[in-house]
Amino acid sequence: MTAMPYVPPKVWTWEQPSGGQFASINRPIAGATHDKELPVGKHPFQLYSLATPNGQKVSIMLEELLERGHAGAEYDAWPIRIGDGDQFGSGFVDVNPNSKIPALVDRSGAEPVRVFESGAILVYLAEKFGEFLPDSGAERAETLSWLFWQMGSAPFLGGGFGHFFAYAPEKFEYPINRYAMEAKRQFDVLDRQLTDNEFIAGADYSIADIAIWPWYGGVALNRTYEGAGEFLAVHEYKNLVRWAKQLDARPAVKRGRIVNKLSGDPSEQLHERHDASDFGLRTQDKLQARDETEAVKDDAI
Repeated sequence: MTAMPYVPPKVWTWEQPSGGQFASINRPIAGATHDKELPVGKHPFQLYSLATPNGQKVSIMLEELLERGHAGAEYDAWPIRIGDGDQFGSGFVDVNPNSKIPALVDRSGAEPVRVFESGAILVYLAEKFGEFLPDSGAERAETLSWLFWQMGSAPFLGGGFGHFFAYAPEKFEYPINRYAMEAKRQFDVLDRQLTDNEFIAGADYSIADIAIWPWYGGVALNRTYEGAGEFLAVHEYKNLVRWAKQLDARPAVKRGRIVNKLSGDPSEQLHERHDASDFGLRTQDKLQARDETEAVKDDAI
């Protein structure tokens, strides 16, 4: 029996969750749902995030700045559990009225400065520390063009292809085909750009690479949506795969991509980051081993 086609009403109303993995947190209104203050650590920057592609951009950027010796880029990273609705707490909404991660508070000056939207955070940090963004001219224009390309394009990869391929409660041919076509077109854009360029905006590593890699590098490395790499034949984009692997090998990228990561391999989960030593001491595999050792000691007493 063929299902009846959906006929949109004249006026849309929110009557029930839309289904899918994120149905419980999607709603058509903004603002806080509950009172909850945000924690504040000791460092100049306070990052409230989760290791989604958008969240990884900022933690990678901060780790890259630290890698270059900018001690003023030290930060505390606090997880925002979006599945639990942390993003609708009053403290988080004060930092980002759009209730999306990541959000950053710069407490290095006389008054705290809030910065939200991942692209804005990258530009803010790049200008504050004079790194990963040319000062002027054609190189700056090229870098910003590719940064904003990512901001405009990735919703088709994530909210479009990723949602219907990986998260929607049912698989439908039309939206998957529609967004797979667009995803492959975007991969081709990047692959062509990387034919004669080591990095996205040219010869130098920049915030364009930092912004684009978590989304497009994640799919190219078969990390983002299970089966998506094969489905989209990412091996066809050889320059993109080369670039994705090159960035994946950077020490700061290795560190930054696991900050506020709450799932997957325990060795790649650093729920909170407050010190450089946390990467060696406080990933979940280390904490679990410590807990098991303590449990054995307690049993022996």
